[in-house]
Amino acid sequence: MTRRTEWVPQTADDAALLPTSGEGEEEGVRPAGSRRSSRTGRGRNGRERGGLDPNGREQGGRERAPSGPPADPAERARAICLRLLTGTPRTRKQLADALAKREIPREVADEVLSRFEEVGLIDDAAFASAWVESRHHGRGLARRALAGELRTKGVDPALISEAVARLDSDQELETARELVARKLRATRGLDRDKRLRRLAGMLARKGYNEGLALRVVREALEAEGEDTDELGEWD
Repeated sequence: MTRRTEWVPQTADDAALLPTSGEGEEEGVRPAGSRRSSRTGRGRNGRERGGLDPNGREQGGRERAPSGPPADPAERARAICLRLLTGTPRTRKQLADALAKREIPREVADEVLSRFEEVGLIDDAAFASAWVESRHHGRGLARRALAGELRTKGVDPALISEAVARLDSDQELETARELVARKLRATRGLDRDKRLRRLAGMLARKGYNEGLALRVVREALEAEGEDTDELGEWD
């Protein structure tokens, strides 16, 4: 007979990630060690197995676990936040939205989230700073695009301004040149105006303003021998 093994938490942190009874039921997860069976039958002595005796105990002496009251909302809120924060930083607004979706009372959610901020598990300023660093170097996004993304994450405007301010104009210019240099070869064979529109449009989608985009693209085209003197403003 194969013996089923259950995962057992080894540390207090492991135990904190176990769903409470209420949370487990909501998510369709049963706590470790629990068993559910719909099998019925009779033993060798002819008595029915799986039924209950008059005292509410299973035949064979095992007592049925009581359903109990719903889990404490604060416990549920903490468990939800810990799961969402595992491996991925989140803003307070993102966590608040998740708790509201799970119907955690607003006052309970605010209390739990404030406590998480106190202990450093939620830090919107650090989140914004890391987001700017990662998305600029990884995707080449400019300050305007980065600020827009952080707004959708619910970061406070003052924190957004502080984070994007670390990305100066010289860095944006250098990144824009690198982006154009990588895409320039793919536009060869197109006419000059079409190359200009395609490359400048790529920079615009990444949040670069029109003036900087035109400047960088014209520099790149001129370096390849294109005459850009007659080019008008890009629309």
